[in-house]
Amino acid sequence: MNSMDIYKNIKYLKILNEINVDIKFVEKDTRAIKKNSIYVGIKGNNFDGNDLFEEAFSNGADICILERISETEELLKYLKKNNKSIILVQDSILSLGELATYRRTLFKKPVIAITGSAGKTSTKDMTYNILANKYNVHKTLENFNNHIGLPLTILSLEDKNDLLVVEMGMNHYNELDYLTKIAKPNIALITNIGTAHIGNFGSRKNILKAKLEILNGLDSNGSVVINIDDDLLNKWYLKNKDKYNIITFAIDNEADYKASNIILEEDSSTFTCNGINYSLPIGGKQFIYNALGAIAISHLFDLSDDDRKKGISEFKSTVNRMNLIKKKNITIIDDCYNANFDAMCYSLKYLSKKNGRKIACIGSMLDLGDLSEDLHTKLGDEIMNNNIDILLTVGDYTNLINKRAIELGFNKDNSYHFNTNEDAIKKLKEIHTNEDIVLIKASHPLEFYQITDALVKEYK
Repeated sequence: MNSMDIYKNIKYLKILNEINVDIKFVEKDTRAIKKNSIYVGIKGNNFDGNDLFEEAFSNGADICILERISETEELLKYLKKNNKSIILVQDSILSLGELATYRRTLFKKPVIAITGSAGKTSTKDMTYNILANKYNVHKTLENFNNHIGLPLTILSLEDKNDLLVVEMGMNHYNELDYLTKIAKPNIALITNIGTAHIGNFGSRKNILKAKLEILNGLDSNGSVVINIDDDLLNKWYLKNKDKYNIITFAIDNEADYKASNIILEEDSSTFTCNGINYSLPIGGKQFIYNALGAIAISHLFDLSDDDRKKGISEFKSTVNRMNLIKKKNITIIDDCYNANFDAMCYSLKYLSKKNGRKIACIGSMLDLGDLSEDLHTKLGDEIMNNNIDILLTVGDYTNLINKRAIELGFNKDNSYHFNTNEDAIKKLKEIHTNEDIVLIKASHPLEFYQITDALVKEYK
């Protein structure tokens, strides 16, 4: 990108010292700044990036995009002398999106966008694994899937990239509309419609409506890939199958890509899809859905069945997402990145199939609104349905899990509720015996990684 094109493609209040330079990188972290970079100053919860422009310039930035600056003669002299520029804007995050929108127009190759209530990151990573066997693929790092992370992903594209795979998250209306109009995908995949952030929407039907915003930026000749075992996506498919190029995947229903001969092992699974046998190095039915979505996408590109099998077999779970950690005589199911009701049910089911004493360490599910009491209570049923031996809960509403499980016959002597992670850690260390299997899962703000880290350190 050239700086002169950048000036033309973002809305600004003022430019201090317009310059003509080539730009290769866009960063919001001064520590990542290199030569030929733009630094975007963003105000965070604990710091204000607008105050760090001097550090950004010192580290090599050519342009800083800021929401405020003290315009002095000394500053103007510095900018002219060092061939630096400052662009003053109303909202630096919106400017980041404008930069990404412009960068997307320069990328003439396919973009794949993945959303859904659960399984986005795993589906993205499996899709990448398959496609990378033949193409130079760029993807969303970790789960940088919001109004800051997605633009930064697009802005980190390189000329050598053949494909882009992005993950899109949301917790309010219009968020996916904003992201998809930046990314302009050629392929859009929706994994499922669950209860994540249902407190902001009121119902799964409204969540479906919000997820379908991903189609607002879809190429007119693009493809939609959906899981038709999901009841709401199935209904939408039946109504819209003549309006879009829709590709379906499923386990229970007939679909373009259907899994059969499923064998779920403790640490792995196998299945057949369209006559091809696949092996996944992780257990859990939900990961088969994720694999099916990736396989469906891969058939839109020139790949061999061996490429698909290799991509699925080499999948590795992202840190804190169904990551199996074995330490001496304890196994930790580290799934503490985030949680909603559907994901909790999947994880408890996965735990139930393990050999050993099953311990569920569960934290609050956030953003459930008026459904908070109901859905936490229902988890008590899941504790009983999945033969959990010991239950530890932390945080608001989670005492309802204990209460319901005990009402259904769970041993009250094996039920514990705490207000802090520290207390849960102390109890886990106190009750630990050989061959324990411990599931650690909660919504991200509860910082359950502290529990994982403490157990890993204790039993290393």
